[in-house]
Amino acid sequence: MHKAGQLGLCARAWNSVRMASSGMTRRDPLANKVALVTASTDGIGFAIARRLAQDGAHVVVSSRKQQNVDQAVATLQGEGLSVTGTVCHVGKAEDRERLVATAVKLHGGIDILVSNAAVNPFFGSLMDVTEEVWDKLWMDKEKEESMKETLRIRR
Repeated sequence: MHKAGQLGLCARAWNSVRMASSGMTRRDPLANKVALVTASTDGIGFAIARRLAQDGAHVVVSSRKQQNVDQAVATLQGEGLSVTGTVCHVGKAEDRERLVATAVKLHGGIDILVSNAAVNPFFGSLMDVTEEVWDKLWMDKEKEESMKETLRIRR
């Protein structure tokens, strides 16, 4: 293919990407979907929650602090977006269960799960990490299956 043909192909591809990212191709592609986003009251999590809501999803945001949840919900609802929120420390099973129960009670289920919360149980040299710490970072299969069952996630 000659250079002019390649440039035309690139321009068409770029226009397609630009249109998709600006929402020009489809209106509300996530309408009637429920998204749950952990650690979503600031930074990347907040940006993800905002974009999902802009694309039509109802979003449940969460944070370890109620004031952060309240501020994020107020900001996003102020933009006309469909958002609710609850406190959740993902390191606590009862908080995770309450987060899922909130989404299920309010919206009947969860279609999209974004696990944005980080787990960092150790600070120091990588060579000093104990097996117990690795177990916390890399959950065993039984715990993973239990969490998927709690969240009703199927592959």
